[in-house]
Amino acid sequence: MKIFNFFKDSSNNYKAILAMIVAVLSVTLMSVQAKLIGPEYHPIQIAFARGIVVLILLSPLIYKLGGINFLKTKTPFLHLFRSLSGLVGNLLFFYSLHRIPVADVTVISMSVPIFSSILAIIFLKEIIGWRRWTAIIFGFLGVIIAVDPSTDIKMASIIAVIATFMWSTTIIFLRILGKTENPVKTVFYFMLITVICTSFFQPFFWKEPSLKILLLFIGLGTCALATQILMTYALQKAQASIVSPFNYTGILWAILFDSLIWNVSPVVNTLIGGIIITISGIYIFHRETKKSN
Repeated sequence: MKIFNFFKDSSNNYKAILAMIVAVLSVTLMSVQAKLIGPEYHPIQIAFARGIVVLILLSPLIYKLGGINFLKTKTPFLHLFRSLSGLVGNLLFFYSLHRIPVADVTVISMSVPIFSSILAIIFLKEIIGWRRWTAIIFGFLGVIIAVDPSTDIKMASIIAVIATFMWSTTIIFLRILGKTENPVKTVFYFMLITVICTSFFQPFFWKEPSLKILLLFIGLGTCALATQILMTYALQKAQASIVSPFNYTGILWAILFDSLIWNVSPVVNTLIGGIIITISGIYIFHRETKKSN
C-alpha cells in the first residue's frame, strides 16, 4: 500500500514526528480512560492497576533483553527517586482528571519544560540566559491564565499544577539516568516501585472493578507503555528540537475528546493560557537545543 511505502521511504525526521504525534495521542487516551474510570475508583487503585498491566506487557521484552542481568543497575536510588516523583505526579493527575476537563489538565501539564528549566538550574547547575528566563516567565503567565485566579480557583487545577511540578522533577532524574540506563529498564523500575508502593494501600482503597473498568485499566496500561516506547523511538530518530514541539498537539487531542465524550468546550482562558504555554515551551526547547550544539 502507498501509505506503508511512504512511511518506509520517508526520512527519520518524518518517522520521529509521526511517532511523537501518536505517542501524544496515546497519553491523551490514557487521560481519557482515567477520567472514564471515574472518581469512585481511587487514584491509588488506578496507579496500581496500570503498573500491573505495564509490567505484564513488559515481561517478554525484558526477557528478550536479558532478563535479570538486563535489570541490574548501579543507580538504584536514582530509580527510586524518579519513580516516587512520577508516582506522586500520576496520583495527582488522576485526581485532577476526575474533577476538571481533560483539556484543562493537559494545558497545565504542558508547562513541564518551564518547571524543568528552573529545576535544571538548581540540581544540574545549568546556566540560563535572559532569553530563556523571559520564556519561563512568559510560560508562568500562561499557567496563571489557564488556572484563572480571577474566578474561584478549582482545587483540582492547583493539584494539576503540583502534579506538573512533580513530573518536572522526573525529567531531571531521567536526564541523569539516560546517560547510562536503557529506557525499558527505567520504565520497569518505575512501574515496579509504583506497584510495590500502592499495594500497601489496596486493602483500604480497592474496589472490585466491573468488566468495563477492567478493560479501561488494561487500556490505560497499554497506552502508558505505548507512549513510552513511541516517545523513546521519536527521540532516537530525530533531535528533540524537531519532535518536542509536537508534544503540544496533546491540547488539540484533549479538546477533541472533551467535546466528543463529555460535550465540553474549553473556556477562553484555557485556550489563551495553552497558546502562551505552547509558545514558551517550544522556545525553551529551541534554546536548549541551540545551546547543546
